[in-house]
Amino acid sequence: MTKDVIALTPRMPDPAALLVALAAGGTELDVAVTGEGAVLQLVGAAGRPLVSVEAPVLVQVPGEVERLLGTPVATPVWWTETRASTAVPEAGELAGAVAGRLAEVLGGSVWPQGAGRVAAVAVTSEVSAAPAPEGALPTVDVVTESTAVVLADRPVVPLTAWLSDVLRTTAGFGAALQIVTPGHCRLSLPLRTALTGAPNRWVVRDPECGYYDGLSGAVLRWQDGTFTPDRDGAGQARPSQAFQQVDDSGERRLTVSFRTSRPAEEELLLGGALETVWRALTGEPPSGWGTAEPVNLPWSPRQLTDLARGRAPEPTLITVVGGPERPGLATVRVSRTSAGVEEDVVLSLGYGSSEPVPLEAVAGLAETLAGGHGLISMLVTVGPGRRDLSLAPRLVAPPLPVSFTLGGDGVAEVTLTHARRPPLEVRPVPVGPSKRPGLHYPLGDGTDPGAWEALEILLGHLRAGSQGPVTALGSGVGVGGH
Repeated sequence: MTKDVIALTPRMPDPAALLVALAAGGTELDVAVTGEGAVLQLVGAAGRPLVSVEAPVLVQVPGEVERLLGTPVATPVWWTETRASTAVPEAGELAGAVAGRLAEVLGGSVWPQGAGRVAAVAVTSEVSAAPAPEGALPTVDVVTESTAVVLADRPVVPLTAWLSDVLRTTAGFGAALQIVTPGHCRLSLPLRTALTGAPNRWVVRDPECGYYDGLSGAVLRWQDGTFTPDRDGAGQARPSQAFQQVDDSGERRLTVSFRTSRPAEEELLLGGALETVWRALTGEPPSGWGTAEPVNLPWSPRQLTDLARGRAPEPTLITVVGGPERPGLATVRVSRTSAGVEEDVVLSLGYGSSEPVPLEAVAGLAETLAGGHGLISMLVTVGPGRRDLSLAPRLVAPPLPVSFTLGGDGVAEVTLTHARRPPLEVRPVPVGPSKRPGLHYPLGDGTDPGAWEALEILLGHLRAGSQGPVTALGSGVGVGGH
């Protein structure tokens, strides 16, 4: 059974309800408060953490619970997550008892179904009195000098507020975060982005090879306190057979990666460019936004702007989701620069095998963003990927470029004469203001692998047209969400 248990309740878990739930562990356990008051813990007599109860989150976005747990639940709903220590056998049942009692008191349900037990769980005196392992952190399963290991087993492993905090903490110490899951688990796009690049890893258990990297497919082994690639005699990482099982469902993912910059004026409202793109591609605005998963707030550019303004000059990273009818997910990084306020956006939309991808709308998007949203650059790609936008630990062909757009400032930096004459059979289309136009470069329909080579030639040509680095070609180029 999973060690994560979630109570989903229509009413807010107030202190009285939480105390009743914690009492499901019996009278031999103590309660501790950590995380600046955001986390309650049941601990043994020697201070060994057994169960952590996260601060409740009010999820107001329709479809968000189903996206992450596979269970349709009416919103708004309070999401209270409990996490059991995997070092203590009884802790899993204890987490279920706490969540089950909370759901019973507030009239809700528990995920996974059947995990909640309202009867008190017997925790042996040996366990409750045993000291915590040296160097252990209260909410991380394994800690070594170089690596923090988190064990997870749920349909989609999301980038929760707790996991974001673990990631920041490990990065601050120069350590790695490695998440270990069974082969049936998937990652959310925000968590996949956060784990990009070693030493952070998604480690997948496999009965054939033991462990493999869920993003690269390399067979892994535990060595010197961390998971590392298992190399052959030539020093090459061995590929996992399980990873190479290609998904041929025909589902696809459209990714629009763009960057905008506007003056830092008092009336500036963030999120407008993203909403414009979302409406053009789906006919609807985004459904919700938040700083972690589950995404809990209804879409509001005003609230997003207030948050970013309050955090400035530090950057703000948010996640935006769409409705269940058209799966959509975006990450947005808001940064304060000397030129103004920049928004780096990666938006992905999922499509079934028989659903058309609206590539015909891309040229109009380039015109709109260049004309009224301070577009710096935009790259559009399409490729195979699950319609629900989660990522399975399987080999997926890379997406293919559809178009690239360079905003007016970038074209001026390169010079219009140079930018409009790439050494390709491509006719760039002027977009935006006629006095300072941008250029939109169509590259294909997402089926020609040669489009990557064309994009590389185009970018090389644009960079060659300037004496210094073309700043507009920095972010948003070569990402595409893969």
